[in-house]
Amino acid sequence: MTNTVPEINSPTGATESGATPATITFADFGLDPKIQKAVSEQGYNTPTPIQAQSIPHVLAGSDLMGAAQTGTGKTAAFVLPIIQKILRHASSSASPARHPIRALVLTPTRELAVQVAENAASYSKHTDLRAAVVYGGVDMKEQVATLRGGIEILIATPGRLLDHIGSKVANLSQVEILVLDEADRMLDMGFLPDLQRIIDLIPAQRQTLLFSATFSPEIKKLAQSYLRTPVTVEVARQNAAADTVKQVVHMVASADKQQAIVKVLEARTRQGLSRQCIIFTNSRIGCARLARSLERDGIKAGAIHGDKSQGERTLTLDAFKSGVIEALVATDVAARGLDIPSMPCVINHELPFNAEDFIHRIGRTGRAGSTGDAIALVDASEKRLLDDIEKLMKRKLDIQPLPEGSSRPAPSRGSSRSDAPAKMSDPFFYKPYEPSAEVKLSSGTANPAEKKVGITPARPSVGALLGGSKKK
Repeated sequence: MTNTVPEINSPTGATESGATPATITFADFGLDPKIQKAVSEQGYNTPTPIQAQSIPHVLAGSDLMGAAQTGTGKTAAFVLPIIQKILRHASSSASPARHPIRALVLTPTRELAVQVAENAASYSKHTDLRAAVVYGGVDMKEQVATLRGGIEILIATPGRLLDHIGSKVANLSQVEILVLDEADRMLDMGFLPDLQRIIDLIPAQRQTLLFSATFSPEIKKLAQSYLRTPVTVEVARQNAAADTVKQVVHMVASADKQQAIVKVLEARTRQGLSRQCIIFTNSRIGCARLARSLERDGIKAGAIHGDKSQGERTLTLDAFKSGVIEALVATDVAARGLDIPSMPCVINHELPFNAEDFIHRIGRTGRAGSTGDAIALVDASEKRLLDDIEKLMKRKLDIQPLPEGSSRPAPSRGSSRSDAPAKMSDPFFYKPYEPSAEVKLSSGTANPAEKKVGITPARPSVGALLGGSKKK
């Protein structure tokens, strides 16, 4: 059931689109001064549309389905009202019994869990509420100690949460608010059985929020099972990239894609633009090999994928954020939840098999009002994938030749592959899409050894996820 309201201050329905009214600020939501102080310290005053439309409904106690373009501040749209709603339970007591889990946020990946936890920690820091995150990759001892000490807000990936429940460390009997973040990805990764087990342990009288960048028929069916007459908030057309992202397609033979990346980054340097970029590939092996190859070409590169340990992934991300690494080569493990303020460029070395993943990939740039470039290197054999993406986005992408100085001319979009080299230098760098081949999505096993950790100190840049406008 979808309701409709015309004004932001009417919390009984939903709005399907629209921009944030210029007069709306975070202060207009009636947030506690402690929360408002934390928001102000991050440098934000004006909420984004998804925040402006969602927060009143969440505060009013409605179940909610929230859809918006990635990078528009969905995290703060539920973190802020959650803190406000459970603030009445805040206690300075050291007794764990005074700090039961009141709000549970489930995410599909470790990276997204950490981002949400950092938001929760930042915006609750002036209160006596406690927040923690659990996911895989490290020993459970630290997490166990944190959970036993008592927390009100728990952010978790499903697998490790079930581990803690099985060890009788996590108790969900007093959860009042449940959030399913990036629910479509959780379904893609096969978490539905785990979700059901977890939800069965949560009181039926709860508030449930479901957030995602896209709402497929499967997600709507899931919402019918878990949500009660939810308000639906869609502040922008689904399946669209943010307007702050400039998209360009270069038609490049698969064997030439590595050198094409080098030429693109050289051209950006000549234009005075940053060389920092995230480069997406489809396979873990290709991801690692492309990073090593770019290193040999003089580009400081690092790889992040599901086979990397949490420690390795953290070190690589820290090096990327500090500028030690210029090019972060990644699989779709980084397509959601990875938030790096003012990320200038995303390059698709390969088009994803799932068109919706393309939107999430390019959503790593152009975030929180910043501008960014999204460049796709497309082989003629990927034409069907490109067509699927354009159909989903309801627009044609701009096809341009490679920057001047590329080693070979770019083939036209409809050209055959007769001009491609007879043999690729390394078949693992890029595996062309073959229509006759059976495509097996690997998302269900992207994190075969999903691991989770206790909360770590928040990074200084967590405010970027809030997504609002900076104060003048």
